[in-house]
Amino acid sequence: MGPDRAHEKMRSGQRVLRDIERAAVPVIAAVNGVALGGGFELVLASTFSVLSTRASLGLPESGLGLIPGYGGTQRLPRAVGSPTAAYLMLTGARLDADRAHRLGLTPVPPVAPDDLAETATTLAERIAAQGPLAVRSILTALEAGRDAPLDAGLQHETALAALAVGGAESEVGISAFLERRPAVFAAPTNAPEEST
Repeated sequence: MGPDRAHEKMRSGQRVLRDIERAAVPVIAAVNGVALGGGFELVLASTFSVLSTRASLGLPESGLGLIPGYGGTQRLPRAVGSPTAAYLMLTGARLDADRAHRLGLTPVPPVAPDDLAETATTLAERIAAQGPLAVRSILTALEAGRDAPLDAGLQHETALAALAVGGAESEVGISAFLERRPAVFAAPTNAPEEST
């Protein structure tokens, strides 16, 4: 494959992972084995991950005379810092699940392989029980603020928070809280839109 064709493939893969990263619903990566190269890049593009104790992550491309091409060189440093990302990519070192958790690549402590699907499903169900517009707004705020200056991110957050405060979904949630019962939210009709 020549550089032109490779360029097309890389951009295509980056677009797919960017779509996952920007999804209107959380994407949970459940890893129960080896996620190297593009597999690890998929984990990095997900909202968060759950790893079994058998999970292993890495970007070994340099050992093949390659570099990560689906966003690994950009997402990994943002997740763990430049020195650690450089070390992992330049050496091709693998991370086990415990080290990935300590580095903050997963917020959930590693689970037994047999418990992985149940753990990921339980987390997904917990998120699904939250206000759907609130979930979408949080994802929107995270995406908007990822690389923005703090003041710009705060401005975006304020606009989304104001919409939430004035919306019907907060009435449902606050009423349920005051009545000491679980909230039952309606399915959203559209994604939150920031007003300026």
